[in-house]
Formats: sequence, C-alpha cells, structure tokens
Amino acid sequence: MREIEPYKIKMVEPIRLVPRAEREAGLREAGFNVFQLPAASVYIDLLTDSGTGSMSQDQWAGIMRGDESYAGSGSFYRLRDTVREIFGYEHVIPTHQGRAAEHVLFAAAVHPGQIVPNNMHFDTTRAHVEHRKAEARDLVVEEAYDTSCESPFKGDIDVEALDRLLSAERHRVPLVMVTITNNSAGGQPVCMENIRETAAVCRKHRVPLFFDAARFAENSFFVKMREAGYADRTIVEIARETFEYGDGATMSAKKDGLVNIGGFVALRDGGLAERIRQHLILYEGFPTYGGMAGRDMEALAIGLHESTREDYLASRIGQIRFLCNTLHDAGVPVLRPAGGHAVYLDARRFAPHIPPAEFPAQALVCELYVEAGIRVVEVGSLMFGKSKESPRLELVRMAVPRRVYTNDHLMYVAEAVIKLYKRRNSIRGMRIVHEAPVLRHFTARLEPV
Repeated sequence: MREIEPYKIKMVEPIRLVPRAEREAGLREAGFNVFQLPAASVYIDLLTDSGTGSMSQDQWAGIMRGDESYAGSGSFYRLRDTVREIFGYEHVIPTHQGRAAEHVLFAAAVHPGQIVPNNMHFDTTRAHVEHRKAEARDLVVEEAYDTSCESPFKGDIDVEALDRLLSAERHRVPLVMVTITNNSAGGQPVCMENIRETAAVCRKHRVPLFFDAARFAENSFFVKMREAGYADRTIVEIARETFEYGDGATMSAKKDGLVNIGGFVALRDGGLAERIRQHLILYEGFPTYGGMAGRDMEALAIGLHESTREDYLASRIGQIRFLCNTLHDAGVPVLRPAGGHAVYLDARRFAPHIPPAEFPAQALVCELYVEAGIRVVEVGSLMFGKSKESPRLELVRMAVPRRVYTNDHLMYVAEAVIKLYKRRNSIRGMRIVHEAPVLRHFTARLEPV
C-alpha cells in the first residue's frame, strides 16, 4: 500500500502565482534579493523551514491554555518538563528563537581570540561566534564536500581533526558544537558513533560538548533508518542517547519544535546556566519566559512530542526524498543523498559557466523565482564568502516547511527546476551593489552581470 501523510487538512491558505512581468519587476525592486520580496508575491515559499510549518489542532488548543504570567508561568514548567524528558538536561532557558539561544550561550561562554569548532556552522551561529571576536572553525568530514557522494552520514564531524585541534589549542576552545542535522552540508545527518567518538575526545580534553539541536528529531530518524543497532529504538530513545553524550544544546524551536517562534538553551552546568540567565534577563526576559509568550511555550511543549512521532518523520523526510530523487532522475545536479529538511542544488555543476565571484547560486535563486514564483535561498559565496576561507560548497537550498505542501506542490517545484536546468546556459551571474558588514545575504542588493 502507498504511504500517505499522517494527517488531514483542516484549514487552507490561498496562494497566487503573480504574472511573470510582476515577478521580474518585483525582483528588480528587491535588489535581486528574495529576502526582500513580499510574501504575497511568492507562489511556493521554500526560503526556509524555520517557523514556516503548520501547527496541529492540539497545539492550537494549547495556545488557548497558555499562561501569560510574567514569572512562574505554568506553560514554562510544562515546556521545561518536556525538554527534560527528551533532552535530559536539568536547566532549561527559553529564548525567542535559535539565534537568541546562541547569543546568550556565547555571551556567557565565548571570549575574544577563542575557537569554536563545529561540524559546520550555519550563518547565525558563525555570526554570533565572530561577533564575540572568536573564530568559527568547520571540521566536517571530507565527504561533505562531494555533492555526489552517497555516504549515509555526511554531516559527521572529523573526529581526528578535532582531536588534533584540542591537543594543540585546548586553551583557546571554550566548547565544541555539533549541528544535527548538518544544515550547511545539505541537511545531512550525524551518526551516533560519530557523536560518541566526538564526546570521548571532548572528555579527554575536558571541553564541553554542545549540540545545535534545531533538527534533532530528523537526525534521530536517520540514525534509526541508517545506523546498525537502532532500528528497534524509538525516536525519543535515540534523542536521549544523543544528548547524554553532550553537556547542553541550543535549539531553534521553529524547526523540530513545530512552532512559528521560540527556542531555548538546555544544559547540565548550573554555574553556566546562571551566567546565561543574567544575559537572558538583559536581552530576552525573565527566566521563566525568556523571549516567549506563554501560549508559544505551551505549543512548543506539544510540538516537541509531535516531532518525535515516527509516522510524521517518515512522511516529512519522504517528501524531501521524493523531490530530491525526482530532480536527480532528471539529471539535475543535486546534493546526494537526500537530507532531512531541504533539497540542495549544486550550483557549480548546475551553472559551471558562472564563476564563484559572480554568485552562481544566487543567480539560480533569482531565475527560479522569475521562472515559477518559487522562493529559495543561496548557501554559498553570498552567505559565507566573507569568512576567512572561501566556501567549498555553492548550493541553492530548497527548504520544505513542515506539514504545509503536498507532493503536487513539490512536483511543480521539480518541473520548474528541470525547465530552468534545460536553459541553464542563458543564466547570468550577479554582482553586489550594497552589502552589510554582518549576515550580508539578508539585506544585500545585487544586479545581473
């Protein structure tokens, strides 16, 4: 029997494909940066899976039960207990989203001149490390840079490289981070064996290990499906084992929390937790709400449980696999194997005539919007090109919101990408005409070369 989505649709939101001439004019007005487009001008929005998903009837019911007390909210305690159950960490500190969790953690733990290793930092994580005048160092395994490699765990950290770094410069490393799944490497998972070995190296050098846990449930599903010894384990059991190897985690709850806003830091160390709370009070709010409304904490407590349902994860990751395989079968160069939350086009192979200095991935982003009203995001030279090392991957990320689009929507996306690939030689590169000093890809203005 064919597998179907483990839910039915109760409410719909109309979408409209604006005429091509309007799309072309709107893109010019936006400075060829799709972040600046009004959402009403977008037909299929795959810009991000962060905060763009649909909530369940139980989550909406929870919103009505939300306790908006300034201190001691009952919704906070329900969230705290849920995080303790799944993550196993004693101290739970709510924030308004993932980058706020990064901010308060790094403000308390990271100092100028230090190094924060990660399998691969994503944009806001890297920016927060560098804002502290520290170095964000990527130590992902080499297979991650081969977009055609079918290795099942291309998100792994290079454990030997981490050991060498800590042996040489332990005094400069306040903590190690592992991002699950590895967003910058194509949403690729990290296996439990790699997490276990990473934790052993961290213990050897007495360095805390933290997880960027935004997509912990998706990573746990890949472990269950691909790693020996985990087929009979539940998603929560796999998640609990993952976090047992670490000392804490940051989370953007807008991903596997299945909510539209929210995040948290969870950790073991009471002393560090107290220092984080001092920053929290200054920048986010009182420790029992952080930057979140009580209703959002209530919805998050429910969403964390829903995200660990195996039928939901099978459907969710099955959608990504469907889109990835459809494009791959048509000859479109995509990052393989399919990841957890997005399909990534390899812009270097898609448009080899455009040099990296002319932002080939951003050129594809713009062309796909003009072609079909689809909004996606560049993960390459525009996003990461100002770091010390030029990015080795030049990708276009098509992030699929959770419980929002059907496979018919994704088939429309696939047909548009295939059509664009057939006329790829007509695509021109881009140049920057304005950029901000930090996270330039959000606000930069560009023009075709």
